[in-house]
Amino acid sequence: MPDQGISTQASAERRGARLGVILFLLYTACYLGFVFLNAFSPGSMDQIVIAGLNLAIVYGFGLILLAILLAFIYGMARRGESKVQAAGPQKGGQS
Repeated sequence: MPDQGISTQASAERRGARLGVILFLLYTACYLGFVFLNAFSPGSMDQIVIAGLNLAIVYGFGLILLAILLAFIYGMARRGESKVQAAGPQKGGQS
């Protein structure tokens, strides 16, 4: 049944798109926190928080690390889906 394979693939694509949007919104919320903190309380960014580094530096590096982490999460989730799809039943020589 080729329709089942197409349905499964479309479902996996929707899940991947939904995960991408969720991770994007999470990052956007964190980034907006950084922007609003700079806009409405710029003095707070001068506070020393860790090892002589101010909040602006720590928050900025945190955003970079968060982006890398979210990309890793997304990549691992999508890789897992592609492995499951590749292991699915193949009938009639169709993949």
